[in-house]
Amino acid sequence: MKIIITGSLGHISKPLTQELVAKGHTLSVISSNPQKQEAIRNLGAEAAIGSLSDTDFLSQTFTGADAVYCMIPPNYDHPDQMVYYQETGKSYRQAILRTGVQRVVCLSSYGAHLPSGTGFIRGSYFVEQILNTIPDILLTHVRPTFFYYNLLGFIDMIKTAGFIGSVYGGDDRLTMVSPRDIATAIAEELEKTMNTEAIRYVSSDDLTCSEAAAILGKAIGRPDLEWKTLSEEVVLEALLGRGMPEESAKKYVELGMAIHTGKLRADYDMHPPILGKVRLEAYATEFARVFNS
Repeated sequence: MKIIITGSLGHISKPLTQELVAKGHTLSVISSNPQKQEAIRNLGAEAAIGSLSDTDFLSQTFTGADAVYCMIPPNYDHPDQMVYYQETGKSYRQAILRTGVQRVVCLSSYGAHLPSGTGFIRGSYFVEQILNTIPDILLTHVRPTFFYYNLLGFIDMIKTAGFIGSVYGGDDRLTMVSPRDIATAIAEELEKTMNTEAIRYVSSDDLTCSEAAAILGKAIGRPDLEWKTLSEEVVLEALLGRGMPEESAKKYVELGMAIHTGKLRADYDMHPPILGKVRLEAYATEFARVFNS
């Protein structure tokens, strides 16, 4: 198959590219960074350098493809993240309509079934809705859960305060995922040409926050590590104190509350996936390496 990969050589797209090349597919990897060309070619793929906002570039790249993987790369410089998600989703839609690509796999998120109350994940909701309007394609939204590497954001807190703290914690359940398990799921979906599903959840482990803290604590030599539940006011004040823009801080807290209440995973719990291969114990070695570096 001729497959188009977006996301350059990111956490998911790099292992995805490696897996699909190993299976004998012909790949083009889109990146906005010309300096990535050599690394992409070294993986056995063709580099397509351009912007996702350039629909002419996207259309040219998508032409003749059997399948495309669409994701929204981070763009923290955009003044309105929701607008950025919608603009990129519309760019994908236009390129798919122009070229007639039949198989489309979109990286979304758990919680994307909700139109509001999910912080930044609301952007994934918008993208799903935009792509759902494309007629006569085989479209699957892959909805991963909480990325393991987001746990790295708690390292400074552990070192200074001695615990993990957020608006979710304790007995709150947190379903987490490795990018490698996401890449494997996406590779499987891209190869499907029939009997596709509209939604596929991907998760690697499902634990309470306290259970997760115990695993991370053991890996870093702090077996008594706790994950405490903090108030919205305390977390918001801390984020603002670190210089996070107010609107971003509020979205971060809103997302955390959706985890705390279980709202974010409500649809996931109705369609639980078979867990991937990378359990938190395996990721904890990487967490410990970063913690001790």
